[in-house]
Amino acid sequence: MVPGITPLSCCRAMPKKDDGAKKPASETVPDQRWKLQVFYLCFYGFMTQIRPGESFITPYLLGPNKNFTKEEVTNEITPVLSYSYMAVLVPIFLLTDYLRYKPVLVLQSLSHISIWLLLVLGTSVLAMQLMEFFYGITMAARIAYSSYIFSLVAPSRYQRMASYSRSAVLLGVFTSSVLGQLCVTLGSISFLTLNYVSLGFVSFGLILTLFLERPRRSLFFNRPRGTDERAASTELERMADGDGSGRAQGWRDAVLCRMLREVGALARQPQLRLWSLWWIFNSAGYYLMLYYAHILWNEISPTTDNRRLYNGGVDAASTLLGAIASFAAGYVKIRWTLWSELVIGVVTAFQAGLLLLMNSTTNIWLCYVAYVLFRGSYQFLVPIAIFQIATSLSKELCALVFGVNTFFGTVLKTIITVIVADKRGLGLSVHPQFYVYFGYFTLLAVVYLLAAIGVGIRHSRHRQPVELALAKEPCQLPVEIPAQEKSPEAGTVRA
Repeated sequence: MVPGITPLSCCRAMPKKDDGAKKPASETVPDQRWKLQVFYLCFYGFMTQIRPGESFITPYLLGPNKNFTKEEVTNEITPVLSYSYMAVLVPIFLLTDYLRYKPVLVLQSLSHISIWLLLVLGTSVLAMQLMEFFYGITMAARIAYSSYIFSLVAPSRYQRMASYSRSAVLLGVFTSSVLGQLCVTLGSISFLTLNYVSLGFVSFGLILTLFLERPRRSLFFNRPRGTDERAASTELERMADGDGSGRAQGWRDAVLCRMLREVGALARQPQLRLWSLWWIFNSAGYYLMLYYAHILWNEISPTTDNRRLYNGGVDAASTLLGAIASFAAGYVKIRWTLWSELVIGVVTAFQAGLLLLMNSTTNIWLCYVAYVLFRGSYQFLVPIAIFQIATSLSKELCALVFGVNTFFGTVLKTIITVIVADKRGLGLSVHPQFYVYFGYFTLLAVVYLLAAIGVGIRHSRHRQPVELALAKEPCQLPVEIPAQEKSPEAGTVRA
C-alpha cells in the first residue's frame, strides 16, 4: 500500500446535526486559521516522508559499511519487522485515540530518529533487529496521522482534508525517493552520508511534531459531551445512549465491546466480507513482497558501484503509478456485486505472474518493471476495497473494521514469516521465498476465480426464472432489481 493512504478517508461523514444543535469548535474557527491548519498538517506530512536513505537500506546493510551477510539480513534482521508490527499494532491503535494523536506522533518521530541512529552507529545483528523493531512502531503509528485530521476539522471538511493530507504524503514519498536516487547516481554520495541526511530530516520532523495542535476529541475515548452529542446518529452514540445514564462510568468498555459485536454481524454482508478477506490475505502477501524485494534485487544484480543501483528511482516510479492507479480506480463504474470476485481474481493472477517473472528473470530491469506493476495493481484495488467496505459505515465502525482487517493481515504475515523466512523456521533464501509467494498468490487467484464462477452461475440461475415469467406475463410482472444486486453508484450497498 502506498504510505499515507488511510481507509478512514473514505468513511462517510457523520449525519448533519439539527439546526438547533451547537456547532463544534472546528466549525466556528476563522477561515484563515483553518487554512493554516491545513497547510501545516500537509507540510508536516510531506516533510516526515523525506528520508532519502530509505530506498537504499538493504544495499547499505549488505555493503562494506555494515558487511552483513545475505542470510543475516534475510533470515534474522528483516523478519523482526513483521513481529514488531504485530506486537505494537493494537496497543498503538488504542493509545492513539486515548492520548489524542499527538503523543503517538511524537513517539513515531522518536522512533524514526532511533532507526537512523542505529543505522549509522549500530554494528551488530542485534542493533539492526532493534532498528527493525522501531520501524514496526513507525508503521503502526501511521494511524495517528491519518485519523488526526478527522478530530481536528469539521465533518464537512473531512473529504477535502483527507485528499490534501494523502496527496502531501504521496508527494513526500515520491520526492524522497527521487532525492535519494539523484544523490546516489549524480552526486556519488555514499549510503552512510545519505543516512546522516535522513537523520537530519527525521530530526526536523520531530520539531514539526511538537508544534502540532493537540485535538480535544477523538473517535472513541474522548468524545465531546453536550447537546451536539445527542444530535448525531452514529453507531457509537446510539450504543452509548442505550447504556443508560446510570451506567455512564463504564461506557467506554461497553461501547467498544458492542461495536466489536457489530463488526462481527457486518461480516455477514457478502461484499464487506469479500473485500475484507482480500484486505487480509492480499495485503499480507503484498507486504512480504515489499520487505524482501530489495534483497532480491541485490541477488539478481550484485554490484559494488552504488551509481548503478536504482532503488530510489524504482520506488519513486511505483509510488507514482500507485497514485495514478488509485485515482483511476475511482472512475471504474461496474456492477461490483457481480464482478468483484472476477476483478480480484484477474488482478491476483496478474500479480502471481509478476512474482514469477521477478523471481525467474536475470534482467534487473525486468524485475524493476514487474515490481512497479505489482505495486500499481495492488494500489488499484485498495480504493475499491475501501469504498466497498466503508461506504455504509460510520467513522467509528469504519476504523474498527479496518483495524480488525489490518490486525488479521498482520497475524497472517507474521505466521508466514516465521515458517518461511525466519531462521528458526525453514530459513529460506530470497529466491525460494518468492516461489512461495508466487504459489500463495496463485492459490488466492484460483479461489477468487472459482468464487467468480459460482457467482456467475447463481446470477444466471436467478435471471432465468425471471425471464421465463416475463415471456409469459410481460404486462403483469413489473421487474425490480433486488437490493443486493444494485450498483453501489446508485447509492445502495449489498446487504
